[in-house]
Amino acid sequence: MARTTASETDKMPSGIPYIIGNEAAERFSFYGMKAALVIFMTQYLHLMGKTAGDPMSSAKANENAHWFVLAIYVTPLFGAIISDRFLGKYKTIIWLSLVYCAGHGALALMGLAGPAVWWLLAGLGLIAIGGGGIKPCVSAHVGDQFGINNQHLLTKVFNWFYFSINLGAALSNIFIPWTLERYGPHWAFGIPGLLMALATFLFWLGRNEFVHIPPAGKTFTQEFLSAEGLKTVAKLCSIFFFIPIFWALFDQTASSWVFQAIDMERSLFGLEILPSQVQAANPFLILILIPIFTYIIYPTIDKVWKLTPLRKIGIGLFITVFAFGTSALIQEWIDAGQRPNIIWQILAYALLTSAEIMVSIVCLEFAYTQAPKSMKSMIMSIFLLTVALGNGITALVNLYIQTPSPLAKAASQAHSAIKQNKAETSPHHQSWQSLVYPGHDGKLGTDDDITTHFTNKAVIKKRDVPAEAALTQATTRIESAVLSNNGTLPQTDAGNQLLAEIKDPWGNPLTYRLMNGDTFRITSMGPDKKALTKWDTGIVVKYAPKSQDSSTEETKPTWLDKRKAELGVTNQSDHSFFPESDFEKHFIAGGIYKLEGANYFWFFTGLMFATAVIFVPVAMRFKTKEHSPN
Repeated sequence: MARTTASETDKMPSGIPYIIGNEAAERFSFYGMKAALVIFMTQYLHLMGKTAGDPMSSAKANENAHWFVLAIYVTPLFGAIISDRFLGKYKTIIWLSLVYCAGHGALALMGLAGPAVWWLLAGLGLIAIGGGGIKPCVSAHVGDQFGINNQHLLTKVFNWFYFSINLGAALSNIFIPWTLERYGPHWAFGIPGLLMALATFLFWLGRNEFVHIPPAGKTFTQEFLSAEGLKTVAKLCSIFFFIPIFWALFDQTASSWVFQAIDMERSLFGLEILPSQVQAANPFLILILIPIFTYIIYPTIDKVWKLTPLRKIGIGLFITVFAFGTSALIQEWIDAGQRPNIIWQILAYALLTSAEIMVSIVCLEFAYTQAPKSMKSMIMSIFLLTVALGNGITALVNLYIQTPSPLAKAASQAHSAIKQNKAETSPHHQSWQSLVYPGHDGKLGTDDDITTHFTNKAVIKKRDVPAEAALTQATTRIESAVLSNNGTLPQTDAGNQLLAEIKDPWGNPLTYRLMNGDTFRITSMGPDKKALTKWDTGIVVKYAPKSQDSSTEETKPTWLDKRKAELGVTNQSDHSFFPESDFEKHFIAGGIYKLEGANYFWFFTGLMFATAVIFVPVAMRFKTKEHSPN
């Protein structure tokens, strides 16, 4: 019969190794899947069907990724209720782990049958239910293994618990992005599924070693809704209120920091690393820094200044400001056409990881120690809800900064035409290989119409957009400046001066923006004469000299290369219309971000600074209360 109370030993509980092993494997599965997610959505998802569609924008991928993380940190509320009210932690973890495995299976099957996006949604939804549901139970289950005589080991075990999380994350962040590039999404999402199955099996093996705290039943509801329970929740929420902003920044290591890494020099100790692999810096640094903080930094500071949990959290929030400020400076260099080495982003990771240790780990333990016995999982889930809220903030920001495109359904119309095997399927009876869309005036046959040209496999090869003549004239002028300046692109201000007298058909000046060291964008406000609307048009140009291409060593084709060849996709530019050019270019309609470049990173840096400043007086007024671990 399973034990329901902790033993009186002063040594480490016997069930801890099974929990640590389970956590390492589960975190490998989650972070491996997450490491591949935004790159998959922008570069692979649109190629998973029988025909190719438009790739997802980076802002949309950021938004989707953060909505997913929001979901996986909202479901802990339901997992906590199931655990504390009905099943207990062990049964909740086992059953929801099986749902978790099913989610990974759905991701691995994307593209084999039916629309890939539905498999993606199903997989992420099941992972959110399963993975999110077990989160408050696993960390609370760790604390349940301790009694009065060995509770002094609790801090050390929570640190090693976090150590196992980051061991799994470190390995998966290196291995899974490489797997995605070389062997494709089926293996990249399938391997994490196998690790989740292993995690479930390891947890089951420890069933006879664990302390099984039974569900509180009605006691849980009564204590949670009691004056003391609600007071405890309200007190903790006064601290937790500040933590979502930390997560709004921290979780962008899997989104905006990945896209930033694409524009950086990624040679590290002679090895070329993939943009997604840079995420491994965080768990590797955790493995290094946790012992340093635990055994050196905390004891040293504590000798001269009592380092309470709330003081640690406050310091961590300010360190986060410097971490994201570093990423903003990196983006300033990229916006100026430089290509900074990835070591600068690793410096930002070092700062952010230090902040994580002082905010996340400390909050994890703080939430547990402040919770009454029957509310452990619920209090942990409320803490985890801060992660959801933080990702919701980032998702909303990324949703806001996107402007729509009037061509959102262009590819789907062409795909439908192929499926129906008809030559004329558009509402205006055009050939599907050259679809025309009415512009701002809503009428066909006027100068603001937009035409999309497709290959015979429904791959978009070019767009004809309003103001194309002016955009082409401006592009020619910038290209001449690039070639006369040994391949160096003009800075944003200098480029705008070069285009000062060129106007679009509606009398609007064109806008030049340097995107990075080899790419620039020229835009027109369009017929509505308003910036940042869906009627903006533009051209994105990348300087890619053919002489450099021909000298590049031939490399083994990736899964993506092979897939594009199958679908007849060469690249996402209008290169076939400019075959002799050293500049790859494609025309755009809408889709320009309201907040981009360094301004995006400075926005979040300022938000974090304001949060950290306000946290200080609130934390100073908070009075802690210790509860027995069992």
